[in-house]
Amino acid sequence: MPVLYHQAGAVGTLTLSRPDARNCWGHDFSDGLAKELSRLADDKSVHAVIITGDEAGRAFSAGADLKDPNTHTIDTMADFFEELPKWRKFVVRELDAFPKPLIAAVNGYAIGVGCILTYCCDLIVASDNAEWRMPQVALGILPAYGGSVRLARWVGKGHAMKLSMGFPLSAQEAYRIGLAQWLVPHAELTERTMEIADHMAELPPLAASMTKESLNRGLDIPNLDDAAWVDAYRFMALGMTDDARAKHEAWRNKP
Repeated sequence: MPVLYHQAGAVGTLTLSRPDARNCWGHDFSDGLAKELSRLADDKSVHAVIITGDEAGRAFSAGADLKDPNTHTIDTMADFFEELPKWRKFVVRELDAFPKPLIAAVNGYAIGVGCILTYCCDLIVASDNAEWRMPQVALGILPAYGGSVRLARWVGKGHAMKLSMGFPLSAQEAYRIGLAQWLVPHAELTERTMEIADHMAELPPLAASMTKESLNRGLDIPNLDDAAWVDAYRFMALGMTDDARAKHEAWRNKP
């Protein structure tokens, strides 16, 4: 299994591990992540999840395996239709639907599909060694799985267009434009990401999940008033939970 799993407290870590090829992508990564995310969604002992790359690979993920002559090739319409079910099953759907906080710890190159994977997460912690690249257009294709549009939601059309057209993005620039929410020295990436994940894991799970749902789904509602109205239902439902009562009571009883 090229996707490794480790749990510390209420935080699970998924590691993309193909270190002999800079953690380059394959269907086994997609299938492995989808399987683990499905399991972790139901695991009540896990409140937050980190996704990172194997340090031995010196990258988050170097993207698709371009040494494979079958990569990015579609010869006939029959092949195209045969491939469509794989696209529908691609892991971005599981990432989009995952109900708990997801944090990308970007420890090096995030290229192509590896780049897209980072901003399918909820928060990004960047090592100062990190670098984002989307070389698809130079290869005669385009960033798949809504890659450019997903990026535009994070950083706006101009920055998304720049990266989509093949200009590299350094860790420092990613932090400056808001793609990465934290920028840390490489040696401190694991420790700092765990601190952030621990903070997320300590939050009341339902409130964290509903806040994530509110933000992600609200972005698809064109009218802000409608988005706020839907939030009223989430707010009132959370107000009836034991967590909300206990947290408010603890706040009132502070010395």
